Amino acid sequence: MRTLDHVLYTGRTHTVSGREGSARSDDGRLDVQLSRPGSSGAGTNPEQLFAAGWSACFLGAMGRAAQQMKVPMPKDASVDAEVDLGTASDEFFLQARLNVNLPGVDRETAQALADAAHWICPYSKATRGNIGVTIAVP
Repeated sequence: MRTLDHVLYTGRTHTVSGREGSARSDDGRLDVQLSRPGSSGAGTNPEQLFAAGWSACFLGAMGRAAQQMKVPMPKDASVDAEVDLGTASDEFFLQARLNVNLPGVDRETAQALADAAHWICPYSKATRGNIGVTIAVP
């Protein structure tokens, strides 16, 4: 396990009542109701939050990769993240797909940026070898 040399930021939240509760950040900028996936509850769920966080981080990592490769990053770049919650052998697991959209970038360059981002992104590093991940570039 790697130990950080320098902490850049710490996200802090307080969550009550699990999947049918609420979560709030210490600065109040995040304040969400939680509900079980697929339920009619009014809130979001951990899988959606994870998908949003990972896709945002992945876009930032692609931007960094684009700088390093001296390739312009499209302003309308996007990542559609899908995080599945499922079971195997009666245990809960996650798997994910990141669908990368880089309008105006040729497929070979887009794939190179996505591949580089997958090595740069802290979320990708955290999941590597722990869950199934597919990175798709059309």
